[in-house]
Amino acid sequence: MELNIINIKLVPYLLAVGVLMVVFSPASSQTLDAKYLQCLLKNSKNATKSEFVFTQQHPKYSSLLQSSAINLRYSTSKTPKPLAIIIPLTYSHVQSAVLCSKTFSFRIRIRSGGHDYAGLSYTSHDPSPFVVLDLRELRSVTIESGKNTAWVESGATNGELYYWVSKESKNLGFPAGFGPTVGIGGHISGGGFGSLVRKYGLAADNVVDARIIDVKGRILDRKSMGEDLFWAVRGGGGGSFGVVVAWKVNLVFVPEKVTVFSLSKTLEQGGSNLFTKWQHVGHSLSQDLFIRVIIQHVQVENGRRTVEFIFNSMFLGSVDQLMKTVSNSFPELGLQGNDCSEMSWIESVLYFANYPKGESVNVLKDRRPEPKSYFNAKSDYVKDPIPEGSLKEIWKWCLEGEKPILIMEPHGGKMNEIEETRIPYPHRKGYLYNIQYYEKWEDGSIEASDKRISWMKRMYENMTPYVSKNPRGAYVNYRDLDLGSNGNLANDTSYLKAMQWGNKYFRGNFRRLTMVKGKVDPQNFFYFEQSIPPLL
Repeated sequence: MELNIINIKLVPYLLAVGVLMVVFSPASSQTLDAKYLQCLLKNSKNATKSEFVFTQQHPKYSSLLQSSAINLRYSTSKTPKPLAIIIPLTYSHVQSAVLCSKTFSFRIRIRSGGHDYAGLSYTSHDPSPFVVLDLRELRSVTIESGKNTAWVESGATNGELYYWVSKESKNLGFPAGFGPTVGIGGHISGGGFGSLVRKYGLAADNVVDARIIDVKGRILDRKSMGEDLFWAVRGGGGGSFGVVVAWKVNLVFVPEKVTVFSLSKTLEQGGSNLFTKWQHVGHSLSQDLFIRVIIQHVQVENGRRTVEFIFNSMFLGSVDQLMKTVSNSFPELGLQGNDCSEMSWIESVLYFANYPKGESVNVLKDRRPEPKSYFNAKSDYVKDPIPEGSLKEIWKWCLEGEKPILIMEPHGGKMNEIEETRIPYPHRKGYLYNIQYYEKWEDGSIEASDKRISWMKRMYENMTPYVSKNPRGAYVNYRDLDLGSNGNLANDTSYLKAMQWGNKYFRGNFRRLTMVKGKVDPQNFFYFEQSIPPLL
């Protein structure tokens, strides 16, 4: 899931891309392709190769592979390539990809939107050959009128789901992330965090059924897969248990008008003091009010750099209602009515995604490619307010980076009401906010990349005393291989080793995830660097 940056204003979620893989010789890949293709066509109903299989020799292969690789750090001529890209048009294509890949000992990387931090939807450390299963054409959205539910296929984007929900009713929405081009399949698989999280929880909290193609090629729904597997796919991270091809979700009520604002204060204007206050109240405000804080550099007089704090918000109600709420619970913000704008919920999606003012909501159907750049990112969770004295040191560390951004998003509200074991996402009651560390740059040289990556590692290490502990939390939708990874082979994956990263993402839910994996995929076919290992 679960960033477009225009200097000072709005920053939606960024999901980054990384690349590592094994290289195959042209001769061996052609031999493998021929045998594999025969299997795919034999097992797919009324299929021809040209419909859904794109080998390395296909003229569209490179453009399809790079279509959602938005991190230029990993989009070079030296980047290794998968044997083939499979773009299924039917569920039978997915079934044949799973069965044939298992027969030929190929690994599968599953891509719904491709916006993953570590690039694991199309890369591999495993020396086994692999293919990319790109779900982009499985993108239907079916609204069940009168039931406030919808079936959405995993290849649809957040924006496509939002668009069709809004067409059904101005009073319906869905609580998922800020990035409209993020694939809904991967987003829900890891949780799904957005501006409605304090009112309705995560995207995964609002899933009531799913269709998954398992390691045996069977299409299973909630009843046939069983409650353990259904629990695991809602927030346990994508790609470990099978290929989820569709989700049934509850749609939620939104008023005809919501109110948004983005209020900026520099360090000299008291921004740090406001942030301190936000740490104490952001999680306890009305569930109708979501205020996140975006922290970045700005230049002031004489070219001097300072820290800017952007209080970026959506309220489920009118400006007048918002002003009453803020004056009672966060008067220090100094919010004025002219700082705010009323709009429909679907228009707020465009607002947070930095689309130009006046842009039609039809753009949400366009699957417009993300701008490409070089970037790096990490995540954290905070359970206790960071002391004001320590914040001064943190702002100093921020200024040591070139163009870093810190995004703090509040929990509380509905998140406090949901038990940490209800789905695999465990960061519930007692968590004040999460942090996303992000830095983007234009220079693609090794020196420039090393400089930014080194800063990020120092910043992450420096933040250790102020974030969650035992274990230090992380958000699985922001995959971070620095936390640890499985062995280089599927049979070299140990539960104890995987606990290094698994407990950070899932806390006590990790063990249950491994037990589910042991039941549904004991041979670990659905393997990648941070896939759930089977505990037998």
